[in-house]
Amino acid sequence: MRKLLLPALLFLPLFADDAQFNGRWDIAVPQESRARAWWLEVSGVGTGALKGKFVGFPGGDMNEIQQITIQSGELRFNFDYKDHRSGQPVRRDYSAHLTPDGKLLGVMKASDGEQLQFTGVRAPTITEKDDGTWREGTPVELFNHRDLSGWHGLIPNLALGWTVKDTAMGNVVGANNLESDQSFWNFKLHVEFRVGKDSNSGIGLRGRYEVQILEDFGRPPNKHSNGALYSRVAPSVNASKPAGEWQAYDIRLVGRTVTVVLNDQKVINRQEIEGLTAIAGNADEGQPGPIILQGDHGPVEFRNIVLTPLVR
Repeated sequence: MRKLLLPALLFLPLFADDAQFNGRWDIAVPQESRARAWWLEVSGVGTGALKGKFVGFPGGDMNEIQQITIQSGELRFNFDYKDHRSGQPVRRDYSAHLTPDGKLLGVMKASDGEQLQFTGVRAPTITEKDDGTWREGTPVELFNHRDLSGWHGLIPNLALGWTVKDTAMGNVVGANNLESDQSFWNFKLHVEFRVGKDSNSGIGLRGRYEVQILEDFGRPPNKHSNGALYSRVAPSVNASKPAGEWQAYDIRLVGRTVTVVLNDQKVINRQEIEGLTAIAGNADEGQPGPIILQGDHGPVEFRNIVLTPLVR
């Protein structure tokens, strides 16, 4: 009996250590060219049902990881895709190990030569809920209708690409993403916006969670629609107006609970946010963060941006 038990006992520490990969990870990528953070969820380690989800390859979706393994204490997964600029196939290989202090330390190596170091920390537990106990603080006007005071570019070494005209701010195609100088925790946010035909933008809450802006009047809703929590929560209905018309968001964020009202229709009602979306420029979910206005896609205009803190 002792000879049979000994090999099994030798494997127990390995499985116990590997199980520490399980969970949700907020990932900082210091050299990422678009100043984006990543997000990873690992589950089923040691059960024979290893699974993973990932935000950060190579664009914005929350992707199910198709090939994921743990070998000799190293987490490995990869993605194959076609680069939208060159049209060439690219493979991205990710590998990471756990450090003694419980962080995830890894590297992404792409077949086109790109290489990025990354560090992950466990996503914090946030217990606050939008439970009716929050009261409104003093509203903050985030846009003065004259200039871009209070905003800066998120992406380093990229021209701003925004101007103010007729009391609204607008971008050129491919502009920098704007980030508010101020950071916030729980709040309600009113934003008025206008997009042209086939245009695309977004609003980043705490600089981490994107509410999508998309010209999609009359189309069936999905996780990428106007009003969606990008790639995570679809709006219940399509409440979009036609291209060129002013629209309005009224958004509440308490903890990870989000409610989205688009053009006076509630399209997301107190849904829980699983984790970062692709707009994230800051991986520290436990801290206040800025508002982001996405400018690196199509043309968009914003006006009347008012944030009201929610306090107890």
